[in-house]
Amino acid sequence: MENLEKNEVLSRAVRAGKRTYFFDVKTTKNDEKYLTITESKRKFNADNGTFFYEKHKLFLYKEDFTKFQNALDAVLEFIATGKVPDDALFASPEHNDSDDLSFEDLDV
Repeated sequence: MENLEKNEVLSRAVRAGKRTYFFDVKTTKNDEKYLTITESKRKFNADNGTFFYEKHKLFLYKEDFTKFQNALDAVLEFIATGKVPDDALFASPEHNDSDDLSFEDLDV
């Protein structure tokens, strides 16, 4: 069984050289699921001769999953084929404040 934090539902790691990418599904206090993608990069501290990990996190909420996936698919297709993606994939509709989650909702 995986060792998950109390608000984690699922966690997967992808190792890529000195980097590891973590895909973690978590829940808010209101039981809404969201995704965190963490890049963890192993670095060397020349001053004291030790290794440390530098981490960067990205939070994705369910209302943005489709837009994120469409944009990611489009740029990956561009890398593979050279076909320039349609700018409409990256346009945001009118922002709706009622859909926003606050960091207090995340239970982080």
